[in-house]
Amino acid sequence: MKVRTVMGTRIQTVSPKTTYEEAAKIMDQYKISGLPVVEKNGALVGMISEKDLFRALYPRYEYYAADPEAYRDHEAQENEIETIRKNPIELYMSRKVLTIEPDAPILKAGGLMLARGIHRLPVVENGKLVGIVTREDIYSAVLKHHLGY
Repeated sequence: MKVRTVMGTRIQTVSPKTTYEEAAKIMDQYKISGLPVVEKNGALVGMISEKDLFRALYPRYEYYAADPEAYRDHEAQENEIETIRKNPIELYMSRKVLTIEPDAPILKAGGLMLARGIHRLPVVENGKLVGIVTREDIYSAVLKHHLGY
């Protein structure tokens, strides 16, 4: 089976300038844990996940190293959310995105996800985002095809 046969093609995407708050709302509304970040021309430039959004709520290590006491001030951290929510996701997104081609075997996609500890792979053809494949897509296809579920 090929990725093309199991990938989703109705994809929610965001631009690098989408705010943290807007991205979080989209993920919540569509019950998804990550979004491809694309330019106007459809070129994939990153991914933003719930994990990325969660990380943004905590100081980066450099800040912790410079001022460990501030890291313990959770009320101050919570107050930072008002600023963070308006920031563009390009500040938090993953830029090094592993992708897969639509004609790759689904077990290759599953192996890449397992090896890298990721839940989804953008499917790119001719430099454009054409779909997304998730671990659930692959698992479901394998169960149905090989185990008759």
